[in-house]
Amino acid sequence: MYLFILGIDFKIKTVELQGKKIKLQIWDTAGQERFHTITTSYYRGAMGIMLVYDITNAKSFENISKWLRNIDEHANEDVERMLLGNKCDMEDKRVVPKAKGEQIAREHGIRFFETSAKANINIEKAFLTLAEDILRKTPVKEPNSENVDISSGGGVTGWKSKCC
Repeated sequence: MYLFILGIDFKIKTVELQGKKIKLQIWDTAGQERFHTITTSYYRGAMGIMLVYDITNAKSFENISKWLRNIDEHANEDVERMLLGNKCDMEDKRVVPKAKGEQIAREHGIRFFETSAKANINIEKAFLTLAEDILRKTPVKEPNSENVDISSGGGVTGWKSKCC
């Protein structure tokens, strides 16, 4: 079951890392301009943000620089960021070379993966890597604390959806 609110897809997935349960909250706006004001408010509380472009769509890649500027402007300075080039299963339709994604990630000091949501390539790896990076810099609040809440932009199919 999927829940769509105003065109925003919200999903929750709990993973276990280093003996801790991590709750991932994923808000997927698909980069739609009409959600710009909503998105910037979520940046403030986010511990991790995934920027996803379509390797078969040059315009989606061109928007990455704008979204990175928005993150710099509205998110906490220590937010973990990651760049994903999606649809790597469609190599025959590629218009954005992998090297361009690697270059922009290198320029901004962020991780980069090519993924395919359809073929399930590097999806779990990307989310776990982001969660590990966040967990590494998250201070332990109390000795018995077992839950860490991680919010991230981006979506993944097949994950449990919940409403606000």
